[in-house]
Amino acid sequence: MTDTQQVTEDGPDAQAAQPVEKAQEPAVEADGQNDAPLSQEQADELALKVEASLLTTDRPMTSAKLGELLGGFAIKTIQDAADGLNKVYEETGRSFRIEKVAGGLQVLTLPKYADVLSELHKSRTQTRLSPAAMETLAIVAYQQPIMRAQIENIRGVACGEVLRSLMDRHMVKIVGRAEEIGRPMLYGTTKGFLEVFGLSNLKDLPKVEKSKPGGL
Repeated sequence: MTDTQQVTEDGPDAQAAQPVEKAQEPAVEADGQNDAPLSQEQADELALKVEASLLTTDRPMTSAKLGELLGGFAIKTIQDAADGLNKVYEETGRSFRIEKVAGGLQVLTLPKYADVLSELHKSRTQTRLSPAAMETLAIVAYQQPIMRAQIENIRGVACGEVLRSLMDRHMVKIVGRAEEIGRPMLYGTTKGFLEVFGLSNLKDLPKVEKSKPGGL
């Protein structure tokens, strides 16, 4: 066997023995979310994508959903991007912020611009809730789960039509049945209720002294 033949035959084995350097891949969490640290350029680009996504939807989007849509980013990475955008909005005096609503993120205007927006959207005043609907909705929100008889006892009037109206608007729903004779239905608020009133969850309701069903 010649020297040339020896080199040729040993070549593949010698090459296989050499450690192969692989390109470093971004760290990925067990659930498939990319949790690798971002460069400033990458963070800025992600923030713009988060902003664009939220500006073009009229419903809250969860950080998990945004992370999935934008390339598998971790929830914390998306939340950090939103926090960074809010800091920019505040520093530049913008009229809106990214708020936590119904478990997700949504761009909302600041309360001080409510009057001008109300004037702008006068054509939508017919969608406002009546005083009776607002009163009933408040009772359901604070006392839920609650039976219709209990709501009527608190208000002192029948509320069947009002409850149906609130259910048609997807603000109240049936959440179960009471453990009483006849198994009457129990009512509670919906995710749509949280969205309309800009609440992250029911814990964000204004604090009031909670009374027991049957009297204020």
